Amino acid sequence: MRHLSVVLLSLSALLFQPALAIQAQEAVPNGFEEWISEGLDQWSIPGLAVSVVLDDQEIYAEGFGVRKLDTGEPVDAHTQFGIASVSKHMTASALARLVDDGLITWDDRIVDLVPWFRLSDPHATAQVTIRDLLTHQVGVGRILGNRIQFMTNRSSETLLHQMRYHEFERPFRSEYVYSNVMYTLAGHVVTEVTGLDFAAFLTRELLGPMGMDRSNASIYSLDESNAAWPHQEIEGEVVEIPRRSWDNAAPAGGVNSTASDMARWMRMQLGDPGVYDGQRVLSQLSLQQIQTPQVALPIGSPLAPQSAYGLGFNITDYEGYRLLTHGGSTDGMNSIFMLVPERNLGIFVTVNVHSSFQQAVAYALLDHHLGTGGEADWNVVYWENYQARYQETMERRNQFEENRQTDTSPSKPLGEYTGAFVDDLYGEARVLEENGGLVLRLWGDEDLEADLVHWHYDTFRVEWRNPAMREEFLTFRLGIDGGVDSMEVRFTLRPVMLQVGAYPTDYYRDVRFQRVTP
Repeated sequence: MRHLSVVLLSLSALLFQPALAIQAQEAVPNGFEEWISEGLDQWSIPGLAVSVVLDDQEIYAEGFGVRKLDTGEPVDAHTQFGIASVSKHMTASALARLVDDGLITWDDRIVDLVPWFRLSDPHATAQVTIRDLLTHQVGVGRILGNRIQFMTNRSSETLLHQMRYHEFERPFRSEYVYSNVMYTLAGHVVTEVTGLDFAAFLTRELLGPMGMDRSNASIYSLDESNAAWPHQEIEGEVVEIPRRSWDNAAPAGGVNSTASDMARWMRMQLGDPGVYDGQRVLSQLSLQQIQTPQVALPIGSPLAPQSAYGLGFNITDYEGYRLLTHGGSTDGMNSIFMLVPERNLGIFVTVNVHSSFQQAVAYALLDHHLGTGGEADWNVVYWENYQARYQETMERRNQFEENRQTDTSPSKPLGEYTGAFVDDLYGEARVLEENGGLVLRLWGDEDLEADLVHWHYDTFRVEWRNPAMREEFLTFRLGIDGGVDSMEVRFTLRPVMLQVGAYPTDYYRDVRFQRVTP
């Protein structure tokens, strides 16, 4: 009997091997890897990683290209990438652990959990809930956007303290207003309730138990022996850019992960939601909350007949299937995450430069597994759209520059523009004279320095020394006595197209810094 059992087990293994081979063969379309390689060349993408899960199995996880241009070291399924705002539904999942443990509810008021937190509207301060934060219903919007992380070298508590000075873009709970800082606050709830910082809690409660050993929520936890480096197209050339810390906003976009680890995360979200390898990680009820539409959104794509936002998920339809998705973009990293619950299908694609190609890859895989789509090549669709937008945006930039008034000069000697300037929300900015020119420094941070290059009259272009941050515009204002009494900085919250530059922009904030010392 013992001998017969061994024979049967061996026969079972032999019978199972062809099934695995067929599954691996069908995991991606024919010619997929050649198509990927051609796309990387076409889009000038250094590296890409992709994973696919189906029916609670990782059926594909692979890397393409290189982690860093100057080293040429290859990307693999275990290469760490910054997944940016794909982090958001992980933050919702961390809070779901607290919900499951009975420590919070989705509709708890923030003032009861973080007593010192204030918004500029007392009514909103008193009423804002965890659900409001996770569904972008607060109304405060962005502070600086992805190019310049707000108060990078300060604590998350300092960042959140400043929100009492932030003006509302829309009335509280009136409509969806995307806000990274509100997700930072959502992550801080974890700290207030458990005493652990967000990164430590996420690792202890979710990443660790699921074996996601190469995932973390801190730049200082990266394994530089196999981590993708950020790149950006600047003046028509893709170049390496400095790696920066997003630790004080980790719940909004600071998680680092790999194609293989994200396959584990997708498996937990699908099938029996909240279960990974037979062990319950989150309750089914909590996952249903995260994956259920909470807020209706305008339809932004002809592919989707409806659009909504859950708790860290965009929720749409695609070819008759419910599609949960979220993108992420920051500091030379772009990611896309897709789930099709009815088919137990998950797709994750990430690249280390700003691009649209990852979207093409995701939709090609989606069509392959759903049996949808026509003859169109998604790469052609996205490439043609990209080229058209690039040309249109460059024309807008050129027109802006043609409107520059030439043959003008500052109204004061440069030394009279120096000093400390302050704004309640944005804190201190200092203008220095250096090597015959002016330099702007934010928050006493030497990594946030820019040369002020005269544009026209008393307006200067702010050219950040970190080229990935691109540029802003700054205008000095004179007081009634003729002296410099303030400066106004136009911060680009979201450029039309970062490959072209921080301007043109249709989403910006003009911030008036009052001069306090010469």
